[in-house]
Amino acid sequence: MTSLIEQAAQRLEQLRQSGIGLPERASGETQALAPTGHSPIGRVSTTSPMPLDTGSRTSVPVSRQVLLDLTALAASGVVTPQSPRSVAADQFRVIKRPLLTNAKRKGISAMAHGNLIMVTSALVGEGKSFTALNLAMSMAMERDNTVMLVDADVARPSVMRMLGLPPAPGLLELLEGKAEMQDVLLRTNVDKLTILPSGSPHPQATELLASDAMRQLLDDMSRRYSDRIIIFDSPPLLLTTESRVLASQMGQVVLVVQADKTGQADVLHAHSMIKSCPNINLVLNKVSGDGSGDYDRSFGYGYGYGQDAGAGDERS
Repeated sequence: MTSLIEQAAQRLEQLRQSGIGLPERASGETQALAPTGHSPIGRVSTTSPMPLDTGSRTSVPVSRQVLLDLTALAASGVVTPQSPRSVAADQFRVIKRPLLTNAKRKGISAMAHGNLIMVTSALVGEGKSFTALNLAMSMAMERDNTVMLVDADVARPSVMRMLGLPPAPGLLELLEGKAEMQDVLLRTNVDKLTILPSGSPHPQATELLASDAMRQLLDDMSRRYSDRIIIFDSPPLLLTTESRVLASQMGQVVLVVQADKTGQADVLHAHSMIKSCPNINLVLNKVSGDGSGDYDRSFGYGYGYGQDAGAGDERS
């Protein structure tokens, strides 16, 4: 009596002789290098599902997954699902709660585009990208949320760099009509978190971000992904114009202000540019416990939170 293996081998040979093709599994994996001076943090795995054999070859959409090194991210100060409880994790819980409440409003109290949240700052270097990444991670830990983090700072993209991943097609390709969302959206090993990179460098990147195509994309994203929180890491308000256009399409804006650095005049000027957004929130970044302005990054950043620029912040 022939074994099952022998029977299977004979059947495969019969299929080949009859001219019936067998499905091929396509897979590839490349390790991405972290920024100079750092160890690798993430890698990109590209896989495609095996199609049913119908007698003809057809192209299969490729899905990509970003494998994040959560241990390395936690060591760099990023809140991750496996991180122990920390001051930073608790502070982001405080920051995210009213944002999630607004995003989930239903009925007559629903906020237009409430699930679209833009994170910005008045000037560069105030920690907006760090805040956007941590907010996305913290929100993805919620039981009922899925989160998309969009790198909309097309002039100086940093989300992929912070994750230790190479640049990839993304937002700019969508705006040019060169790709569909499923082609550029990256799944991660954080179950409820996906990443939309800024995309390939483009000479008219800022114009694309301020275009009608961007407005249509934002409206489509808000409606199509109504059960998903979408966080945008956007350019600084006082250095670019596209952030002001983005803010007009957002349901909520988080304005990051660095303690002992950002002047009050700059904060008020930045706020005046985004008054069209119905909900503006302040995050006071790098606050020390003793008010000296010094901080130890290993214990995370300090944050204050307030509704609208005129509100006092609440130190956590």
